[in-house]
This record gives sequence, structure tokens and C-alpha cells, in this order.
Amino acid sequence: MVAVCARLEAELAELQGEEKEEMLHSMGVAEPALDKVAHAAYHLLGMQSFYTAGPKQIKAWPIPIGSTAPQAAGTIHTDFEKGFIRAEVYSVPDLEKHKTEKAIREAGRMRTEGKGYVVQDGDVCFFLFNV
Repeated sequence: MVAVCARLEAELAELQGEEKEEMLHSMGVAEPALDKVAHAAYHLLGMQSFYTAGPKQIKAWPIPIGSTAPQAAGTIHTDFEKGFIRAEVYSVPDLEKHKTEKAIREAGRMRTEGKGYVVQDGDVCFFLFNV
């Protein structure tokens, strides 16, 4: 069950950026109810997300909890799963802190994971494959 205050959500829907964050903070709410509903639905369905990141965009990919790296790669393209070699993995907080994959690698925060790696919610993955 997720409690939702429709009046608060309606007011939040009219705000953007800093104003929205200020209102959430003043009400003692960490996130809008729509976000809570989405998290609850993902949990109920046994799903999580991993990310791929490039110079122009970051994309979230839904996968079942417990998916291995090759299975996660297969959600992008079946050839990625068939020819999986390894995954280079880091976290969103590392990306926020270091700003670039190069800086993450230089800080020693990039991990190399194999076929048996179980992808964690919020991992940022770059898949290497050969088909």
C-alpha cells in the first residue's frame, strides 16, 4: 500500500525544480507519491533497473531482480547476450562524484564483472561482446 495525498500531489505537479524540492522538504516528504508508486510497483513485480551511459544520454533498463550480466545485456539486444564477454560496472553515485567514466576508472571505481555477476539495482553497465 502506498499512501497518496492528492492535494499535495496536485500542488507539486504545478512546481518545477528548486520550488518543488523546497515544498517536498518543507512537507517532510522525500519524493513525490508517483515515485513511491513506481518503486512499489517495481518491487511488487520483482523488477529493478540498471543504466547505460554515454556522452549524450543515460538510459534506464528494467530487468528482473537476480538477472545476470549477460541477461541484462540481452535486454538491450539479443546479440549482446549471445556474445557477452564481460561488463564494466560502476555506480550512479560514482558518476555523480567523478563526472566521467575516465575519472571513475582513474579513481579505481570501475569494476570488471563476468558472466556470473548478478546485476544490482542502479548499476551503470557497459557491455563488451563479440558476435
